[in-house]
Amino acid sequence: GIPQARMPIREDIMTNVVIAGYARSPFHLAGKGALARVRPDDLAAQTIRGLIAKTGVDAAEIEDIILGCAFPEGEQGLNVARLIGLLADLPLSVGGMTVNRFCGSSMSAIHIAMGQIQIGAGEAFICAGLESMSRIPMGGYNPLPNPALAKANPGAYMGMGDTAENVATKYQITRGEQDAFAVKSQHKAAAARADGRLTDEIVPITTKAGTVSEDGTIRPDTTVEALGGLKPAFSLEGSVTAGTSSPLTDGASAVLVTSEDFAKTHGLKILARIVAVGVSGIEPETMGLGPISASQKALSRAGITVGDLDVVEINEAFASQAIACIRDLGLRQETINLDGGAIAIGHPLGATGARIVGKAAALLEREGGRYALATQCIGGGQGIATVLERA
Repeated sequence: GIPQARMPIREDIMTNVVIAGYARSPFHLAGKGALARVRPDDLAAQTIRGLIAKTGVDAAEIEDIILGCAFPEGEQGLNVARLIGLLADLPLSVGGMTVNRFCGSSMSAIHIAMGQIQIGAGEAFICAGLESMSRIPMGGYNPLPNPALAKANPGAYMGMGDTAENVATKYQITRGEQDAFAVKSQHKAAAARADGRLTDEIVPITTKAGTVSEDGTIRPDTTVEALGGLKPAFSLEGSVTAGTSSPLTDGASAVLVTSEDFAKTHGLKILARIVAVGVSGIEPETMGLGPISASQKALSRAGITVGDLDVVEINEAFASQAIACIRDLGLRQETINLDGGAIAIGHPLGATGARIVGKAAALLEREGGRYALATQCIGGGQGIATVLERA
């Protein structure tokens, strides 16, 4: 182990890292939504331009764009982060790196930027995410599972819906509980939109058909009765439906991550400090439980408990897994997804991590709490978490 005498030295040289801005595109249903005909690289470029305009940061000061994408192929392929920087007319000096941890991709982008800042490799980073689930299929164009791994560990390639059913079975989460959870998410998101609480985070997107400035995923009229009439989506005898799953979604998000000194020197509005992060691997067959161990790691590293949390953004990949994680972690209902979660707002895979970290930071600033947790599950059996403190 590391000798205790070294720890104070490490703490002395640690640089505070902050969230100094958050923006996202509207989120729309894949295939039939208002962004289905928009290239994902254009979508992310407009979102990043919107973040720069909103924060007032000098683009020439940005070290790198670190962008998460779960299926980086086709129009969101190659090193799309660099191409987006060029599309967004950022200075040539701004680098670009694409990262992939499936659903956790853009949260990992934030973690990478934090590490870069703390080793002195830059002071300002754009951490973004994107996914067009209209234009790039789930699984990519040419999935080629390793036959030996598929035989030895079939969970490694298991469909996400099947994992949600496994969690519902393991935790004995009823269909009624899942339906009620989904209705609550829809109603919170609908109220947030109606009250104008989502307006500030959304960058209007210019398309050939006009400007898109609101989410197209939220269903304000959702009722428990309506959801009760849906058939199971993944198993004939199952309890998970389309209504208790996050929809296939198109969207992009972006967060400005800087050192605290940089933010103060350049007059940027600090939303929150990043206190601790964590990732964790778990059984692929129940990948939805990933936030439990990842959050426990991050909270332990932050030196706090769930009782200290005022804001929680937990990705609602499925109602079953969100309920299981909330139950296991002991999260307080009044802290969770205050403006609705992914069942209502949508889950463009690579974009969600930056959305929920940025949203958690913005909620801390809005609500006046001290600590926030953003966490999500990841296909293949992982979880990822970020703990924030209000600046």
